[in-house]
Amino acid sequence: MKQAPITARWLPGQWPADAAGHRNMALLVQLRWIAIAGQVATILIVHFGMGIRLPIAPMLLIAALAGAMNIASFAILRRRTDVARPELFLALLFDVLALTAQLYLSGGATNPFIGLYLLQVALGAVLLDRWSVWGIVILSALCAALLSIFYHPLTLSRALEGHLFDLHIVGTWINFTMIAVLLVLFMSRVTHNLQLRETYLARLRQQAAEEEHIVRMGLLASGAAHELGTPLSQLAVVLGDWLHMKEVTKHPALVEEVEEMQAAVQRCKAIVTGILLSSGEARGEAPQVTGLRDFIEDMAQDWQNANPGTVLLRDFGPHDYPRIIADPVIRQAIGNLLDNAREAGANRIDMLVGRDSNWLNIAVRDNGPGFSEEMLADFGKPYRSSKGRQGGGLGLFLVVNVVRKLGGSVNASNSPDGGALILLRLPLGTLAMEEISGA
Repeated sequence: MKQAPITARWLPGQWPADAAGHRNMALLVQLRWIAIAGQVATILIVHFGMGIRLPIAPMLLIAALAGAMNIASFAILRRRTDVARPELFLALLFDVLALTAQLYLSGGATNPFIGLYLLQVALGAVLLDRWSVWGIVILSALCAALLSIFYHPLTLSRALEGHLFDLHIVGTWINFTMIAVLLVLFMSRVTHNLQLRETYLARLRQQAAEEEHIVRMGLLASGAAHELGTPLSQLAVVLGDWLHMKEVTKHPALVEEVEEMQAAVQRCKAIVTGILLSSGEARGEAPQVTGLRDFIEDMAQDWQNANPGTVLLRDFGPHDYPRIIADPVIRQAIGNLLDNAREAGANRIDMLVGRDSNWLNIAVRDNGPGFSEEMLADFGKPYRSSKGRQGGGLGLFLVVNVVRKLGGSVNASNSPDGGALILLRLPLGTLAMEEISGA
């Protein structure tokens, strides 16, 4: 019977996009909704409440066009993760032109709300590059100058004749207050978005430095594995010859010691082979596919056999576990967690395994001394170790970076009952296999 071919679905970790432009465009959309509401309310109050005749139809049409622009912008934002600065420039350009049209129909430069140009310039100074900002400044200044020449004059009612200056003062105060409030509200949020972007970029730079460090370590490990292969093979041959020497075979204690040395050499050769497999230098065999539970059970049993002095208890939740590729990188990451617990002084380790719809959860809890506050603060950074050993502190650093590359996370804390608790979360979409039926 022909077996269905199997394909792995190794999905790289999805890092969040730099969405500062997206958030800033969303702020501009919110600001435009406020402007539309304010314009409609002002038009209706001035036209019907104060008796100042305005060309209400074209002014409401401009507000409707701004609303349509907002709806289109919102639809685009739902499909996009980032917005470029030229798009922000076009959005501000539209706002300047819409404001100019409204001012032209309502008194031009005599309208006290002409100061709203300053709000567009201030937003551009924060959101845009230098040349785009100057474009907004020049356009705003040009429009303001033209509005002093070309505009639709206001027609005052008889009751308001002679009070134009008073109305202008009141309008100027309202305009100033509105600009101040909007600047505080929106500029603070824009600044916060930019700070989030800088924090994100700093985190990316830190991750790039850590990954470069791992690459260097991988090259050194691969080179060391090549160099160790030959002497380990020679040592295995010598130990095999010893077992056939009469001087050794007549001493049972020596035979036992040689056999222990052979087991140690075989373990070293297995570690070297694992390093070469992980670095992609040994691809002679097809990748091994196994059940996730069997993979963890086998890895835990191998670790228990190599560390008989430490009790390792496994507890699996009542779930169905998918099939995965037995990647030695994942095996090493989990093994590093167990080694770290043993080296910290624990003689009992509990490994709790469970899953939900999207995530595999592996908790490693021990009865050791736990983490200090300094270790928790520096968790996942290289050469941070409580053991005081030169070159130590790389185990957890490698675990964090391996899991992060797979799209997961590692969290460390101290258990309420004492000891350390590390929770490893991996996305099942990265680990799971897909069966593709074949003819």
